[in-house]
Amino acid sequence: MSLVTIEELAATLPPRGGLIGLDLGSKTIGVAISDQTRQIASAHQGLPRAKTFARTAAPLVALIEREKPVGLIVGLPLNMDGSDSPSTQSARAFVRNIDPLIALPIVLWDERWSTAAVTRTLLEADASRRRRAEVVDKMAAAYILQGALDRLRILARS
Repeated sequence: MSLVTIEELAATLPPRGGLIGLDLGSKTIGVAISDQTRQIASAHQGLPRAKTFARTAAPLVALIEREKPVGLIVGLPLNMDGSDSPSTQSARAFVRNIDPLIALPIVLWDERWSTAAVTRTLLEADASRRRRAEVVDKMAAAYILQGALDRLRILARS
């Protein structure tokens, strides 16, 4: 559909309908899905990055068709000073490429702290390095999506 701001998304959302959040890792795309009332983000699964965009996008498009979300939140990995990085450019390119394949508004969401926060939580839970590697992308997606959900609730009250 198109790239929109969180404020534009808030103004056009139907009363009910879930959102999908993505953390675009280099090997795995972390996925999270909200409930229909957009209160809670839950880590869903990881989708493997393939050698081609078409192979990477196909399972994501299938997930979107199955879950029928009303919007997509994609983590934007900015540098700590807010500037773009190669990963930022990659995320923007991903959004440009996926946009024609889905009929959803897409929001780029600042994810500077998501992986660090999730990794810290996993370390505190004494998760092994292997376990952290298995779940960090989908948990980061849930962290990104929950941040967007919280912002949407604030915007709804104003």
